[in-house]
Formats: sequence, structure tokens, C-alpha cells
Amino acid sequence: MTQVTPQMRPMGERRFGRTNWLGLRTLCLREIRRFTNVWTQTLAAPMATAALFMGVFILALGARRGEVMGVPFAQFLAPGILMMTVVQNAFANTSSSILISKMQGNIIDTLMPPLSPAEILTGYAVGGVARGLFVAAAVAVVVFGATQTIPQHPLWALFFVLAGSLMMALAGILAAIVADKFDQMSAITNFIVTPLSFLSGTFYSLETLPAAFRAISHANPIFYLIDGFRFGVLGVSDRGPLLGAAVLVAVNAVLWTVAWRWIRSGYRLKS
Repeated sequence: MTQVTPQMRPMGERRFGRTNWLGLRTLCLREIRRFTNVWTQTLAAPMATAALFMGVFILALGARRGEVMGVPFAQFLAPGILMMTVVQNAFANTSSSILISKMQGNIIDTLMPPLSPAEILTGYAVGGVARGLFVAAAVAVVVFGATQTIPQHPLWALFFVLAGSLMMALAGILAAIVADKFDQMSAITNFIVTPLSFLSGTFYSLETLPAAFRAISHANPIFYLIDGFRFGVLGVSDRGPLLGAAVLVAVNAVLWTVAWRWIRSGYRLKS
């Protein structure tokens, strides 16, 4: 019997313990190029939206609010606006990519190549995280420049941008797997993602809320994302950054496990 050597293995055949780096890199680049090719929609538009939010809230409420948590209202608002924009864009990147592929019937082009479920999941997640980072950098130029804000703890700020982008990228993957059409995705965005991002301390400190609403806000993972990022930028927060980091790591671990299981089983992807 002829022994099969590594040189004789068919191209694309996977071996235990090996990572398909070429396929993973290709998928990551595809997902990144999806949003960089339409940068006016994916990068310029968030910058304009953030500038409008800052202008409207500062002009309407800035003079009356004074300081919040010991910092001017405009500076308090800036990290929340930035992270809210990051949350929405990281979610949109993965959810739109998978849902469009499902609707057009070409999701099989991603599932059939010799990519493991973890590699497929990583490729989509990298695209969402990259878009979150690009948007964060672009919006930071606007909101931090306008408020003359310099991050106090840049490593904490970077961690929460990365962790938050990953969390919403994974959430977008799960939402796209569940949804079969844009109406269903719009419902998820309008009734889950947007309310969670708005009711997470973006525009206010939780200390101003009644006890019952404060308790509800603590169950919102996006609150820990925005609160931790605010600490990284301003050095103030409702809860400590360590608690926020622990919550985000736990949530990301759960989302990653569920997404990996769904992709491995082909749940609502192969049918």
C-alpha cells in the first residue's frame, strides 16, 4: 500500500491541528474590503452622525447640565457617542454580510471551502472588529477634537473598543443566522440593539436614575462597555473598569461559543 505523504495530499484537505491561514486571511480581507470600498457610507457617515449628536445635545442641554461626574457635559458625552457609533457599526458589518449572503444564496461559497467553523467565525468577527476600530478612530477625531479631550487611560480605552466591537460583531453574526430577511434584521436592530445602546448611560450617569432603572441598566452589557470606555477616556465611571472588563469577557465567551456551535451545525445556514 502506498503511503500518503504530506506532498501527496490533495490541495484543500485539512489535517488535524492545522489552521488554514490562507483561507482565514482571505475571508478577513474580504470582510474588511466590504466596508472600506464604501467608506463614505461606513466611515464618513458615522463621523457626520456623531458630530450631529454632539452638536444637538451640547446646544440643547450643555448650558443647563453643567458638569456630570465632575467633568463638563460635552466631555462626558463624547465617549458615549463614540462607543454608541462603534456598537452600531460592528453589529451592522457582520449582520449585513451574512444576511446578504443567505438571501443571495451564496453563503455556501463561505461554508464549502476547507475552513473550520472557528476560522469562519474568526473571519467574520475580524471584519466587524476592524470596522469598529476604523469608526472609533474616525469619530474620535471629531468628538475628542471638538471637546479637546485627551484619553487618560488609553490602554483601557483600546481594550473596551476591541471588546465592544467583538461583542457586537458576534451579536451581529447570531442575528444574521436567525434572520431570513431584512425585515427581521430591522426588527432586531430597532427593538434590541438601538434601545440597548441608547439606554446604557450614553447620555447620562446612572447615579441620576431611580434605583429600579439603575438595576435594569446594570443588566445591560453595553452599559459596561460605555462605562469602561468612559473611564479610559476621562478617568471617571459609574462602576470600575475591572468589573466591566470581566462582564465583557464573559459575554464574549458565551456569544463566541453559541456562534461557533451554530456555524458548526449549519443552523439556519445550510437550509
